[in-house]
Amino acid sequence: MRIPLAFLIAVLFSVPGGAAKLDLSQMPEAEIKKGTAVLSEGADFLWAVEAEKQPILFVDDQRIGPLQRAPKKGLWTYSGKLKTGTSHGFYYMIDGKRFGGRTDFHAYGPDSYLQPDVPKGKLSEKMLHTSKIYPGMQSDYWVYTPAQYDPNTPAALMVWNDGYQLVERDGVTRAQNVFDNLTYRKKIPVIVQVLVSPGKAGEKAMRSIEYDVVSDRYDRFLNEELLPEVYANYNIRRDGYSHAIAGNSSGGICSFNAAWWHPEQFSRVLSRIGTFTSIQWEPGVMDGGNIYPFAVRKQPKRNIRVWLQDGSEDIESAHGSWPLQNIQMANSLKFRDYDFHFAFGNGTHNHAHGESQLPEEMMWLWRDYDPAKTEQVFQMDPLEKAKPMFRVKIYNRE
Repeated sequence: MRIPLAFLIAVLFSVPGGAAKLDLSQMPEAEIKKGTAVLSEGADFLWAVEAEKQPILFVDDQRIGPLQRAPKKGLWTYSGKLKTGTSHGFYYMIDGKRFGGRTDFHAYGPDSYLQPDVPKGKLSEKMLHTSKIYPGMQSDYWVYTPAQYDPNTPAALMVWNDGYQLVERDGVTRAQNVFDNLTYRKKIPVIVQVLVSPGKAGEKAMRSIEYDVVSDRYDRFLNEELLPEVYANYNIRRDGYSHAIAGNSSGGICSFNAAWWHPEQFSRVLSRIGTFTSIQWEPGVMDGGNIYPFAVRKQPKRNIRVWLQDGSEDIESAHGSWPLQNIQMANSLKFRDYDFHFAFGNGTHNHAHGESQLPEEMMWLWRDYDPAKTEQVFQMDPLEKAKPMFRVKIYNRE
């Protein structure tokens, strides 16, 4: 059930390409009642909640408002602007008690939206790969090419773990829009994007076995099995300088793992809410992602460029601490003078922060890319080099 048209409150604003409208008809009534309803378009946001007394809205722990009464009794709304290219959280205080809210919601910048003057790329049909390296495992994958892709010119490559998440253009990742906009504006090179979903061996889900195991097995799966199928149909450069790999959570550590074992195959890494914890660790038998902060400090330096993202409210479990391990990773990369960036917010184990900043991530990973080269020695940005190590502070206890 949705709010009746008689009670719509419209918020008008300008967005690239023309006027757009946020209104309550887009909000499920159940979310309004629970205090979780929010709409956005670019920097513009609309909140709505039902309450007998006037609610107080907090966004990113800062009080904003006041909320306005809507024509419908007990309905309150607020419209305002927020920073884009990141995620935000909100909640209400009603009669002195906390109510509703969401920990992470997207704030997309203009490069995450369709632009009327930008040609669209093409998504292939879903394809199926059967593995021998993971015996009997079958994996779905898709290939996305920007409109500027020319079969006569070798393109760069980027692999996305959990690739099914990028298939819907209007889905929450907005990835296809980002690829098109940045390629059109020449902020990134022409890149063939390979979207690979976790496989199944019969009825057995293989995601953690593929992603969380610290070895070169998944790397070999890509480079010896799946990618040759892609190379047979697309003109793609084979140098690791022109290859990147990305993922969220276990897909994030998987991305780092692939580059760590074979930097000659993948030199650019995007790891969001990366699972640098002990999910597949078996003492004396198998390493887990928990070793990486220490391996980075003590093993030979790899020639890779790494973007890490996480949030202070990420998971604490028997496997470890996601936020502390990511901070450790950032400090280890800094300690060894890696070319890295660490985006740390206040989010949970959620994709919103990373998806909102995808344009920035892509431009940073592919900055100074030169198609005339096949290699580059990555060096830490002098601005990062001048900064101190990341430190932690306990904020939720006295």
